[in-house]
Amino acid sequence: MRVVSWNLNSLKARLPRVLELLEVHAPDVLLVQETKCAAVAFPREELALAGYEVIDHCEGRWNGVALLVPQGEEVTDVVTGLSGEPNEAEARWIEGTVRGIRFISVYVVNGRTIDDPMFQVKLDFLDAAHLRLRELLAAGPVVVAGDWNVAPHDRDVWDPALFVGSTHVTPDERIRYQALLDLGLQDAWTTLHGDEVGFTYWDYRAGAFRRNMGMRIDAALVSQDLTIRSIAVDTVFRRNNQAGDKPSDHAPLVLSLDL
Repeated sequence: MRVVSWNLNSLKARLPRVLELLEVHAPDVLLVQETKCAAVAFPREELALAGYEVIDHCEGRWNGVALLVPQGEEVTDVVTGLSGEPNEAEARWIEGTVRGIRFISVYVVNGRTIDDPMFQVKLDFLDAAHLRLRELLAAGPVVVAGDWNVAPHDRDVWDPALFVGSTHVTPDERIRYQALLDLGLQDAWTTLHGDEVGFTYWDYRAGAFRRNMGMRIDAALVSQDLTIRSIAVDTVFRRNNQAGDKPSDHAPLVLSLDL
């Protein structure tokens, strides 16, 4: 089973790239984040022509998450929103069951700076995710993937010294990320690649992608009852293509699982 997770940074701006990704990878499930579009503006017809159906949770200009599956694939027990999340108006969590696996697309709060009120909102969101995933793991197989806005280890940022005192690397965030793994989830990247660098995000500024000044803040967490066959970061979708359009600042994660 092939699963792809991608922070699009605007579906409107990136639709040609999404269609290209569907053709190249033919995922059984595509989990997307930061769609930045209203539900009525979601390009369902274009995606249907590509052979995919959409289950989305959108708020409009910001955030937004969705599941895309091939037409005819059944998605059951859809849940939009995360119980206990600090701001229910934000579209950051969507669940659905496909082939007996509970899939979640998640876009965790950025947190801004550690002295900003949004940092506590981020921690509260991660706490709510912990409670929900504990429930889901007791019920069956789970894959939760997306933009966590947490770099779990120092090796997951290009220069740890530059991030001292910043969000994404604080003990408060990393402890909560590890607590998710302690529930019985495995970080697919580290399970297969160990300490190998696997950046998924590069700023648009200062030639960050060209200079590999990146971060690993996107991850696929997989329950122990599923076998991870492979996981890769498809950096092709982070580069400008021949048409010269601006890519997302995130690259897709491509995951292969055995049921």
